[in-house]
Amino acid sequence: MKVHLVDYGTGNVHNVLRALDKVGAEVDHCTTPEALKDVAALVIPGVGAFGDCVGRLRERGFERPLLEYIDAGGPVLGICVGMQMLADTGEEFGRHAGLGVIPGVVRKIPSSGPDEVPLKRTHIGWRQLADPSSWDDTPLVGVHPGDHFYFVHSYAFECTFPEHRLATCRYGGLDVTAAVRRDNVFGVQFHPEKSGPAGLELLRCFLEFAASRA
Repeated sequence: MKVHLVDYGTGNVHNVLRALDKVGAEVDHCTTPEALKDVAALVIPGVGAFGDCVGRLRERGFERPLLEYIDAGGPVLGICVGMQMLADTGEEFGRHAGLGVIPGVVRKIPSSGPDEVPLKRTHIGWRQLADPSSWDDTPLVGVHPGDHFYFVHSYAFECTFPEHRLATCRYGGLDVTAAVRRDNVFGVQFHPEKSGPAGLELLRCFLEFAASRA
């Protein structure tokens, strides 16, 4: 399965590339929007601040072809900030317009949970996923009880509509968005490329999902 990996100058690109290679993907490493041709599956990685990431993506001309591909029903997986950029707005170091693909706002994780116990920000660690909806026909279909995924983030995606929140994780009594979905567009807050066999299985399931739409 061929996958186009968007490289807009920031993010954990090489680790994601290696992980996709491990699950048998033929990766087209795209550093210009002109490389987004005949796309069957698209991965958007991301590490860093929301505004910086979405700004670089726009500066390099990726926004229009990405949105056109999404509007045509193409399968997409956003990772970490690559997921967050799918929202309407991000509030990290100011207020920044996102891609507006999945309605919502990316806000800082609260300083304390419901029990008023202080929370560390950044949220770093291994967490299990909770299932607020069905994972059938999604990249999470291969997640098993006891699987853990690696998170490192200070801001979280707050979906406008609950049906777009695919999974959560528990952090200090809070239910933090761990995965989102709208039609063929998916996003995960955690890093599958750093999550061992469970993360590789998720990437493999995304490839299978994309292949079923080809």
